[in-house]
Amino acid sequence: MSTASAARRPKAAARPAVGPRRELEQPHVRRLTLHGHRIAYRQAGSGPALVLIHGITSSSATWQRVMPYLARHFTVIAPDLAGHGDSDKPRGDYSLGAHASSIRDLMLVLGHERASIVGHSLGGGIAMQFAYQFPERCERLALVDTGGLGRDVNVLLRAATLPGAEFVLPLLAATRLLDAGRLAGRLLGALGLRARTDIEEIARGHATLADAEARAAFVHTLRAVVEPGGQRIDASNRLYLSAHIPFLLIWGEHDSVIPVEHGHATHERVPGSRLELFAGSGHFPQLDEPHRFIDVLIDFVESTEPATLDAERWRELLDPH
Repeated sequence: MSTASAARRPKAAARPAVGPRRELEQPHVRRLTLHGHRIAYRQAGSGPALVLIHGITSSSATWQRVMPYLARHFTVIAPDLAGHGDSDKPRGDYSLGAHASSIRDLMLVLGHERASIVGHSLGGGIAMQFAYQFPERCERLALVDTGGLGRDVNVLLRAATLPGAEFVLPLLAATRLLDAGRLAGRLLGALGLRARTDIEEIARGHATLADAEARAAFVHTLRAVVEPGGQRIDASNRLYLSAHIPFLLIWGEHDSVIPVEHGHATHERVPGSRLELFAGSGHFPQLDEPHRFIDVLIDFVESTEPATLDAERWRELLDPH
């Protein structure tokens, strides 16, 4: 199912997003230093910039299936957020605003003043924060099973914000859920996770929490956006600011981490937005249905005009009266 956005450009000539016509560029992990800390990222391709932001306990590796094909059309940049993957995990600020500022700084260091921003899960919240903090740098916004648009979130994440969770997490990580196979499925299934990829990816991320620095970064990041009762951050009251920008929502119909109802509600609130429901996906449509994910994202970018925003237009959006 899809609902097309308004103000679309004429569609480009049909072409397969996935195919053997040209050798694929495999993105490798690169590193640079920002503000005294190492930031790891993957980059590939040429053309307009497309920034891919991963979710909590994940890394840029979550985009590996789709990056080589997207790189045929764009300069694709996928960072490991601070506290994740191969990036440093310092004591410091892990708020959405801090992550958004780091994305901006990485873009500028790599020579890109503007980009289309794609965010998955926590990365969707960062993408929305980026569009809010730096509207002049955001050409398009694509949110994939995103957080920050409603209260509901899986009980596993809510439980991880409870007092003392930082002392329990290393004991759970020591059980090596990722290698436990059937045990991981039963345990995570009991916590409401249904899709196989969701279970595998969350178990994989959970296994990284055996590292003390990664665990501390996880707790700080999660508590910035989630509390025992659900998500703390809700960007719904600022969705009217999205009227100026091409806006895409991608959601797995079987998402058991953040419910698809958040996607439906957001689509109704944002006139001209485009909603793509992935019937065969859970929380990770870029992994469950990578070929369709590639086609949808390429079409979204190629069929819309990049947003341009100056201070006067931003003032009008903030104060329409």
